[in-house]
Amino acid sequence: MSVIHLTYEVSGDDFTRAGEASGMVKSKLKKLGYNKDAIRRVAIAMYEAEINMVIHADGGVVDVDIYPDKVEVVLADKGPGIPDVEKAMQEGYSTAPDNVRNLGFGAGMGLPNIKKYTDEMKIETTLGVGTTMYLTVLVKQ
Repeated sequence: MSVIHLTYEVSGDDFTRAGEASGMVKSKLKKLGYNKDAIRRVAIAMYEAEINMVIHADGGVVDVDIYPDKVEVVLADKGPGIPDVEKAMQEGYSTAPDNVRNLGFGAGMGLPNIKKYTDEMKIETTLGVGTTMYLTVLVKQ
């Protein structure tokens, strides 16, 4: 199998469409016969990252490369950037506004969950420019 490349636009501030990209990738991985654990991990990590793009960055672009042994996801936004990545990685820490929390989002588990469900996670962020996240989930046979 050659590499399968997928690209998705994530709309900002549109909670009704948040998670569409992760849902489509989950469906694609199922059709390709990937194991349930890998599918679950990719879907959770992508969903959490998509929600962060909607809440904090007015959306962005998600690129997914599907290999036989791994799935790589790159999420890029042009949001405000993350002022303190170390602090943002702490469970329960959130900068989500009250209106977002009232919708049931912004509990401060996004980045910790992304880290938990991926084999590799890298964040590049510049204040006032945006954030790019690189995620890798290894597919165990």
